Amino acid sequence: MNLFDRITLLATGLVAIYLLFRFYEDYRRSDGKATYDIYHMVAFGVLLVAGLLLIAFGYDALESPLVIMVAALIPLGISVGLVAEFVPRLERYYLAFALVGVVAIAITRLGGSPAGLATGVLVAFHSVAGLVILGVPFLASSQDKAPGAFVWVAVGGLLIDAGGMALAFLKTGRQLLFFSADVVFAILAPLLLLMSLAFAWGFMKHMVAKQSA
Repeated sequence: MNLFDRITLLATGLVAIYLLFRFYEDYRRSDGKATYDIYHMVAFGVLLVAGLLLIAFGYDALESPLVIMVAALIPLGISVGLVAEFVPRLERYYLAFALVGVVAIAITRLGGSPAGLATGVLVAFHSVAGLVILGVPFLASSQDKAPGAFVWVAVGGLLIDAGGMALAFLKTGRQLLFFSADVVFAILAPLLLLMSLAFAWGFMKHMVAKQSA
């Protein structure tokens, strides 16, 4: 990891801190009713910690099963938050699915399961969370539950999907399309920053629209 990567990851951490502050403000304004803000805070809190670990230990930190397991909370947390806000009737079911995913990832990563099985479980739950992050913003915008700019959250979901899937494939000794190890680690830090900026833009536009409604 070079100096540019570390500076980029530091910028990603600052964006995560900003989002944590704004989600907390939104939660406080709702008098504790906006439980979806809690899920988002968990996700971006994990992003902040993950970025700091990468800055401190380099990309070798990605070899740790514990880091991979915790990092899965980012897409799962964001997707649960989106479902809780825009499809609340499905919140308890999707939350149960996410918790099963966290447990399954923990068991396969920390329990000595074959690499193929562990990667398959990670990809399965990561894919579903990614599809939710991609689909719900478009659904919310089309139903006038959020402004058009909220689709930037879907852009963030697309970026996190690309990075997560590429890393998962590398763990099996293969590569996803042209995402070789050199390519993945060259673009990972900028990808995380772009992802966090896309999320920040989409969520902030939505919060501003809610306040002015």
